[in-house]
Amino acid sequence: MLFFSLSFIVLVASAFLALAAGGSGSRARIIGAGGALLGSALGLIAVVKVLFLTGAETYAAWSAFAVPMGRLSLSLDPLSAFFLLPVYLLTAFAAVYGAEYLGAGGGRRAGAAWCCFNLLTASMALVFASANAVLFMLAWEAMAVSSFLLVAYDHHKEQARRAAWIYLVAGGAGALALLFLFSLLGASAETLDFPAFARPEGAAASAAFLAALLGFGLKAGVVPLHVWLPEAHPAAPSHVSAVMSGVMIKTGVYGLIRTMGWLAPWDGWWGPALLLAGLASGLVGVIFALAQHDLKRLLAYSSVENIGIILMGLGLGVTASYAGSTTVAGLCFGGALLHALNHSLFKGLLFMGAGAVMRATGTGELEALGGLSKKMPRTALYFLAGAAAISGLPPFNGFISEFLIFLGSFGALRGPEAPALWSVAVLLALAAIGGLAGACFARAYGAVFLGEPRSSRCRAAADCGTPMLAGLALPAADRKSTRLNSSHWHVSRM
Repeated sequence: MLFFSLSFIVLVASAFLALAAGGSGSRARIIGAGGALLGSALGLIAVVKVLFLTGAETYAAWSAFAVPMGRLSLSLDPLSAFFLLPVYLLTAFAAVYGAEYLGAGGGRRAGAAWCCFNLLTASMALVFASANAVLFMLAWEAMAVSSFLLVAYDHHKEQARRAAWIYLVAGGAGALALLFLFSLLGASAETLDFPAFARPEGAAASAAFLAALLGFGLKAGVVPLHVWLPEAHPAAPSHVSAVMSGVMIKTGVYGLIRTMGWLAPWDGWWGPALLLAGLASGLVGVIFALAQHDLKRLLAYSSVENIGIILMGLGLGVTASYAGSTTVAGLCFGGALLHALNHSLFKGLLFMGAGAVMRATGTGELEALGGLSKKMPRTALYFLAGAAAISGLPPFNGFISEFLIFLGSFGALRGPEAPALWSVAVLLALAAIGGLAGACFARAYGAVFLGEPRSSRCRAAADCGTPMLAGLALPAADRKSTRLNSSHWHVSRM
C-alpha cells in the first residue's frame, strides 16, 4: 500500500497547496497539475504491482479510526486495482489538458478549481481502495462534494447552478440507499469491514440487491436514474467532464460488481433485472444522444448508453452463471469490465475534444459549427479516433470489448433456455445501439468538422496549444492498448 498511500498524500497535499496559492493562478496551476501528475504516477505503480506482478495477492492495511464501527481499512485486490487504472490514467491526461484549459488567470477561482480536481481524484481512489463501509461512505461523500463544486465552477451561469443542485440531490438520494445496503450487509457482523459482510437471509438479500442497484445506479446514470448526468457533465469544465464521465460514474459499476460478490449465491431474477436496466439505458441513451444539438450534452447521453452496454454484459453474465454456463459468464463479465476501461479512454478524449472546439469557437451548438477540420486538423483527427472507438468500429478498443459481449451472447444461444432468450435481446440491442451510435457520431463529426464554417468564430478558429493537444493525444494513442487478456482481471473472482 506504500505507493497508493503516497499517491493519496500527494493528491490531497497538492489540493490544499493549490488553494493556498491565493491570488496567483499560475502558481495554483503548477501545483495542482503537477500534484495530479505525480499522484497519478505513484498510484499507477501500485496498480501495476497488483495487476501484473502479484496476481491475486491483496495488499491491505488496518488502523484505528475515530468513527463508530469505522477503521482505516484499505485493500488493493485485482478488481479495485483494475478500476483504479483509468482513474490515474485519465486524471493525468486531464491535468495536462486542464493546465491550458483553465489558464493561468483566475486567482483564487483557479486555486479552488485545482483543489477540487485533486480532491476528486483522491476521493475516487479511496472509494476503490476502501475496505470498510464507514470509510467508503466518507470517500463517497467527499467525491460527491468535490465534483459538485466543479460542476458549479461557472456558478454565474444559471445552467451550472441548476445542474449542480440536481447533481447534489441525486447524490444524496443514492447515499441513503447505500447506507441501507451496508446496514443489511453488516447486520450480523461485529465490524463494517468488507470481509466481515455476510449475505442477508431471505428477502433481505433481494432488498440489498435493489438498494445497490438504486444507490450505485444513480451514480452510474442508469435509466431512469440518469436525470442528473446530462445536466451536470455539460456544465463542468471539459477536463472535469472527461473525468466525471470517464471514471467517476464507474464507481457505480464497481459498487454493483463488489456488491454482487457479497450477495453470492445470486437469486435467479437479479441477472434479468440488470439486463433490463442495461437494455433501457443503452437504447434510451443512444436515442437521446442522437437527438441532441449541443456537443457536450450529446456526449453525456452517450455515457448513459455505454453504461447500458456494461450492464448488459454484467446482467447476461449473472444470468449465465446462475444457469451454470461459466464460459458465457466469463466472456460477458470480461467484456463488461473491458468496456468500462475502454469507455474511460475514448469518452475522456471526446469530452476534451469538445472542450477544445468550444474554447476555439465559443459554442457547442452543432448548428453553429462546421468546417473545423481545416482550422483544427489535429483536434479533428483525435476526435475522429474517439468517435470511431465509441461507435464500436474495428480495430478500435470499443469494438474489442463489445465483441466479447457479442461472443458471450452467441455462446448463450446454445445453452440453457433463460440465458438463450436474454441473449437474443442483448444481440438485438447491441446491433441497434451500434448502428445508432455510428449515425450519432457521424452526424456530430460532420456537423462540427466537415463542410464550411457557419460563423466568423469558426473561420477564425485554430488548434489549441501544446498542453491541450497532449491531453487529447494521450488517450487517442491508448485506443488500441487495452487488448488485454481477460485472465489478468480474474473475472470469475468478482
